[in-house]
Amino acid sequence: MRFIRSIRSIPVPLIALALILGVVGNARAQQRGTDASAASQQAAPPAGRGGGARGGRGRGGAFQNLTLTTTAWPDGGMIPLRYTQAGPEVSPAIQWSAAPAGTVSFVLVFHDADTLVNNSTDDLLHWMLWNIPGTATAIAQGRPDGFELEDGTRQISVSGSRYRGPGASATGPIHHYVMELYALDTMLDIKVNPQGPQETNPNVQAIRTSIIQAMVGHIRGKAAYFGLFRRPQ
Repeated sequence: MRFIRSIRSIPVPLIALALILGVVGNARAQQRGTDASAASQQAAPPAGRGGGARGGRGRGGAFQNLTLTTTAWPDGGMIPLRYTQAGPEVSPAIQWSAAPAGTVSFVLVFHDADTLVNNSTDDLLHWMLWNIPGTATAIAQGRPDGFELEDGTRQISVSGSRYRGPGASATGPIHHYVMELYALDTMLDIKVNPQGPQETNPNVQAIRTSIIQAMVGHIRGKAAYFGLFRRPQ
């Protein structure tokens, strides 16, 4: 009763002021707690980064660019007749370097970027080699015809199991030929019925697609090299 009487003896304005100060104090305390929590979240490193953690990068972190070249023509230059259908159709010598550690095999694709096959996104395949040994750094000029070479490399083209040289028509525009090299961390087990060296390969696009699909998830490096060609008038 004395406590109640003492409260009643306090002027109303003072009681109101005390209530306001209490509400403000509680609000400021809650804001400080919120700010501290936000600061803690900002300071914490994202999952998989910082704090010594190395998760989240996956195997894709090993990818790197290779260096690909040929002495047959300069990158982006005209392809000499020697390497085309207008000449003896000799396959060029090719060299590469900077393969990443763990490379098990290479795939080489040589194709005409200015063509279409069967009204699809596929272009004309002039040469595709796969299961090139991971220790290799070059392909010698004038590779022999045949589906499987002595080192286990396999080869196909639109013209069979051999190199097919560029052959853009003299009446059309200059064509762009792209040579791509891929470093893989695996060998490719692709079931293919070997074709004769001069036997037109009816399934070349399906084989090419199977190889490309099998490469997914295993590519550790890549390089590209370009050449131009149009038959002489």
